[in-house]
Amino acid sequence: MAESILLVLCSIPDSDTLAREIAAALLEQKLAACVHCLPAGLSIYVWKGEREEQRERILLIKTEAERYAVLEQTLLALHPYAVPEILAFRADAALGAYARWLGDALH
Repeated sequence: MAESILLVLCSIPDSDTLAREIAAALLEQKLAACVHCLPAGLSIYVWKGEREEQRERILLIKTEAERYAVLEQTLLALHPYAVPEILAFRADAALGAYARWLGDALH
């Protein structure tokens, strides 16, 4: 059961409104069982050959692998960046009760 669980990381601009909008859309569409919105931190990166700095929040999205493609398209539609950071990590293990809760929340 754990092998179907994905943790999707997505960075967004430092906006409480945007974090809540994305989380609400994912929960309403049953694309995520939970979205954990981490506080902003400094992101330093290269964009179009130039060093950039921006305060960003991280969303940790708990979902199932079968929902990833639609979740990704939804994130792309809501995200203000041209190339957003969207990374998915498969769970190697999970507490059985948590895995059942996640499955129940998405079905």
